[in-house]
Amino acid sequence: MAVTTEEFLATHAVFTLNEAERRLRPNGGRSAVLERLKYALSRGRIKPVIRGVYATVPRGTDPDAFQPDPYVAAAAVREDAVFCYHSALDLLGASYSVWQQVTVYTARRRSPVTLDGVSLRFLSHPVPLKRAGKSDLGLRTLQRAGTSLRVTGPERTLVEGFRTPRLVGGVAEFVASVSGFPVLDFDLLLRVLRAYDERVLWGAVGWFLETHRERFFVEDALLARFEGSVPRSPQYVEPAARGGRLVSRWNVIVPETVASSGEPDER
Repeated sequence: MAVTTEEFLATHAVFTLNEAERRLRPNGGRSAVLERLKYALSRGRIKPVIRGVYATVPRGTDPDAFQPDPYVAAAAVREDAVFCYHSALDLLGASYSVWQQVTVYTARRRSPVTLDGVSLRFLSHPVPLKRAGKSDLGLRTLQRAGTSLRVTGPERTLVEGFRTPRLVGGVAEFVASVSGFPVLDFDLLLRVLRAYDERVLWGAVGWFLETHRERFFVEDALLARFEGSVPRSPQYVEPAARGGRLVSRWNVIVPETVASSGEPDER
């Protein structure tokens, strides 16, 4: 059943032309929908995001000054969007800084979109998870502005941040962020690590859990499970970094600033 334009805008912070057609299409068909959107655009009720995607402008707001929510916009640009890396930290309430970049996984990559100074980046799903058919592993759904967003949960975000530190602000900032997670599901964390099957990740996450064992109630038995999969030779947690400190138990080299403040919690 068709609804009025205002009824539609009241429930869609960002929407695609296809969504508008499904809900607004009267007997006049697509052309009538386009006319209704053109009228809303001329009245400052909507604002283009990219071709075929529009944001609803709140009443009384200057369209030129209005900034659509970049997360909701990214989800409209790619309906299969999975928010990851620093965007996941932000949506999970753990980010340590504000970024002008939103990162999502999608099955169909596209060039970045710049939205009022914020870059929306569309990335392929990690190859190890795609090959294993586990691209949905460790995801959760959150609500934002009336829109359901899929995001990598704390366990997968922890692993992937160590895998690609440049997309989480570097190891030091990343550790400060993920140490704020309220809880970790260790069974799920182990499943994510097994899916990636990269020794440096076992070492990095093992080191992190040891240094935050009190906060996350990490038992010795869990750490022992990690030790069997650590790198055989020392590996940098942040490959682009130079220097750092070798943590022999985990055979990983961590930045000095993190190592000096990351001694294992006492038990």
